[in-house]
Amino acid sequence: MSLVLTMPRAFTSADEAARILLARVTRWAFMGLGVVIVLAGIAIAPLPGPGGIPVIVVGLMIIMRNSFWAKRQFVRFQKAHPKTLFPIRRLLRREPEVLPVFWQSILRMERVVLSKERRFARNLRRRFRKARA
Repeated sequence: MSLVLTMPRAFTSADEAARILLARVTRWAFMGLGVVIVLAGIAIAPLPGPGGIPVIVVGLMIIMRNSFWAKRQFVRFQKAHPKTLFPIRRLLRREPEVLPVFWQSILRMERVVLSKERRFARNLRRRFRKARA
């Protein structure tokens, strides 16, 4: 049994209360902006090109930076599917590695779609490495 009594929270000054309210409103505004961006990405996904995926990722980044619940869900999904979310984790860093992630995505798509003889990006990388050596 604990003998420590918890005291009710002391009244805060008006400035602190205003700052707390502003922080909450800002967080909810950013979460709303993230949801709008994700919905826009879903809307443009059927258009030709990869336009929807980067937009959705940006929206998810904004949501995850402002929602603890979204971070927990992301971590759970990441533990269940680490290879799928590794590129997204690299894009969520403070200094994202955009070009390496883009290049690895191209190589993965080639592996899924094209036969070994028709993989142009893999062959291009090999020629580049031979020219550098």
